[in-house]
Amino acid sequence: MAGISNVGLSSLNRANAGISSSIKKISTGSNYPSASYGSSEYAISKRTNSNIGAYDQSIKNTQNSNAMLNTASSAINNTVESLTSLRENILNAMNGTNGSGDLGFIQKNIAQTVSQINENASVTYNGQRLIDGSNSGTAVAGSFGYDTVQFGNMTSQGLGLTDESGNATVNVADGTSSLSDALDTVDKALDSALDQATSLGAAQQGLNYQEANYTTAAENLTAADSQNDGLDIAAEVTKLKSSQTQQQLALFGVQAHMNMMSNRASMVGLLN
Repeated sequence: MAGISNVGLSSLNRANAGISSSIKKISTGSNYPSASYGSSEYAISKRTNSNIGAYDQSIKNTQNSNAMLNTASSAINNTVESLTSLRENILNAMNGTNGSGDLGFIQKNIAQTVSQINENASVTYNGQRLIDGSNSGTAVAGSFGYDTVQFGNMTSQGLGLTDESGNATVNVADGTSSLSDALDTVDKALDSALDQATSLGAAQQGLNYQEANYTTAAENLTAADSQNDGLDIAAEVTKLKSSQTQQQLALFGVQAHMNMMSNRASMVGLLN
C-alpha cells in the first residue's frame, strides 16, 4: 500500500510542477521565462531583447534629433527669406530714381530685416540655442555609432551683416559704402545660410535613413525572438488544463489511499 501512496504523491508533484511551469510561461508570454527552462535559449532571447531595446532607443534618438533639426531648419529658412528681402532692398536702393528720403526708408527696412535675422538665430530647443554660434554641433547616438550634426552662426554678425560692435555693414542711405559691396555682402550671407540649410537637410535625410534601418533591424530581431521564445498561448493553456486534471486525479488517488489506510486501521482496532 505504501508503494501506491508514493506513486500518487509523485503524480501529484509532477502535476503541480506542470501547473507552475505553465502559469509562469503564460504570465510572461515566454517559452523560457528563466534559465531553468533552457539556459542557451534563455540567454539568446535576453540578448536579442537587449538589442531590440537598443534599436528602439536609437529610433527615439533619431526622432528627437530630427525634431531639433526641424526647429533649426525652420529658423534658417526664415533667415533665407529675410536675406532674399534684404537683397531686394539693396537692388531697389541701386535704382537711380530713389531720393534721399527713399533711401532712408529702405535703410530702415534693412535694419528691421537684420534685427529679424538675429531673432531667427535666437531659436532654442530644450533650452539649447542652436544657430547663434554658441552651439558647434550635437551628437546623435545610435546602435550604428555616433553622428555629429554641425551648426553654424546664423546671427547678423556671423553672416557678416554687422561688425563686432553691432554696426551694420550694409548701409544704403549715407553713401559711406558701395551699394555693389553691400549686395556682395548680402550675397555671401545668403550663400552661408543656404549652405547651412542644405547641410541640415542632408543630416535630416541621413537620420531618416538611419531610423528606417533601426526600425527594420528591430522588426527582424522581434520576429526572430518570437520564433525562438514566443509562446503558443493556446497550446500552453491546454497543457495547463491537462496538468490541473492530473492534479485532481492525483489528489483523488492520494485521498482514496489515505481513506483506505484509515479504514484499515479502524478495522484492525475493532478486531483487537
